[in-house]
Amino acid sequence: MEKLRRVLSGQDDEEQGLTAQVLDASTLSFSTRVKWFAICFIAGVVCSILGTGLLWLPKGIKLFAVFYTLGNISALASTCFLMGPLKQLKTMFEPKRLVATVVMLLCLVLTLCAVFWWNKKGLALLFCILQFLAMTWYSLSYIPFARDAVIKCFTSCLG
Repeated sequence: MEKLRRVLSGQDDEEQGLTAQVLDASTLSFSTRVKWFAICFIAGVVCSILGTGLLWLPKGIKLFAVFYTLGNISALASTCFLMGPLKQLKTMFEPKRLVATVVMLLCLVLTLCAVFWWNKKGLALLFCILQFLAMTWYSLSYIPFARDAVIKCFTSCLG
């Protein structure tokens, strides 16, 4: 009887494919979404810290670039659990986040290119720094007035 009630009310998740359930974050419970957000975010932070530690090893620049980039991707993906992947993509490419998103994604790719194809360690490090700055600027766009506060802070320090 319960199954019939769910089907008639349009709440039957079993008929929905796995892909549709994943793409629709509302099918996951709030606690499940928060848990997976935390898992992905912590994994991202751990990868970034591990990558930074590996930087100081001989020939550790490749491991650093890979782990740091994976860390940023994991941290970025963690928010997909909170709002859903489609909504995440829509908000990433809103006009106020467009430049930060493009720079961040471009630097993710260029970091790996610099390390694996071009063998330019300095360039890879520069792209990692740009990844960090773009990710920070992107993240600040979700906090009301945070970007304005950062701009005021820097202009008062420089002026």
